Amino acid sequence: MALLSAADGDILVVNAGSTSLKLTVVDTDERSRTLASLEDVPSVFAVGHRVVHGGPDFSEPTLIDDDVLAKLTHLIELAPLHNQPAVAAIEAARQALPDVPHVAVFDTAFHKTIPAVAATYLLPKRYRELGIHRYGFHGLSVQWAAEHVAVSRLVVCHLGGGASVTGVKDGTSIDTTMGFTPLEGVPMATRAGSVDPGALLYLLHHGISLDELDRALEHESGLVALAGSGDVAALTGDASREAQLALAIYCYRIAQAVAAMAVALGGLDALVFTAGVGEHSARVRTDVCRQLAHLGVALDERANASAGDGATEGAIEAPESTVAVHVVRAREDVVVARSVRTLVG
Repeated sequence: MALLSAADGDILVVNAGSTSLKLTVVDTDERSRTLASLEDVPSVFAVGHRVVHGGPDFSEPTLIDDDVLAKLTHLIELAPLHNQPAVAAIEAARQALPDVPHVAVFDTAFHKTIPAVAATYLLPKRYRELGIHRYGFHGLSVQWAAEHVAVSRLVVCHLGGGASVTGVKDGTSIDTTMGFTPLEGVPMATRAGSVDPGALLYLLHHGISLDELDRALEHESGLVALAGSGDVAALTGDASREAQLALAIYCYRIAQAVAAMAVALGGLDALVFTAGVGEHSARVRTDVCRQLAHLGVALDERANASAGDGATEGAIEAPESTVAVHVVRAREDVVVARSVRTLVG
């Protein structure tokens, strides 16, 4: 395969999620097209890999060699639902495309600016010295949203299979709901979000094995635990008490998180909904914003409904709203491609 220059070369972006592998080629005009498999990859300048957890060693885009890959493999335990498929995808892509540079771009990197007051857990020093602090995730998505809604005090709700809420001050992350791992924060499709650690200790002391608890926290909790499904669209059309309670808890905790970020920001200028649920669920946006009326948030329901199919981006706030509300299509692939071009271009 012939090497190309950064000026005319496309970037292959590999995004290995917990349940899917997304391959997109991003050209120099930041247009992207989706590929079915690595066998379909055309000539590219480089490959960018989204990696969810960078741990303590990685906070910038990094060229992948055998040593870096070994360190990434060691980080799997911090985010097994995401880092394990990411490492597998890196191995497969390096084998398929051995003659171009491969670059890891980290979701945690955008959150490296979070101040100590938000990032520090009040745990014994011997634990904190092991690197236990709030890293934050979904940074690539939040960065894209912050670029497109350029206000001083922004809250970004990245709502997909995983979910997080982030406070962005003048383009810089200052607090977020996910913590040391992607388990903390608001409820998600198969993850409960924040849970009293005492309850988890109680389960361990009463016969639940570590492996069983790990599996339950990653795969059997959240919306699926209460309603039997993690699909927000399916739950929206399900009139059962369990489905509607699951959605109510989901929206309640997200609204609480937005209000908490308003404290961190000293107010709220704009609210963004992004990712699969954030872009497609008018119901979730309505229920979250209704609970934020005291902060001046009000939706234009017609605009909100028209954005519900995911085809429409832009402002959906009512004229009387003192807070702008936007639906932004997640473009993590573009953020990854930009990082790759900056590093190896």
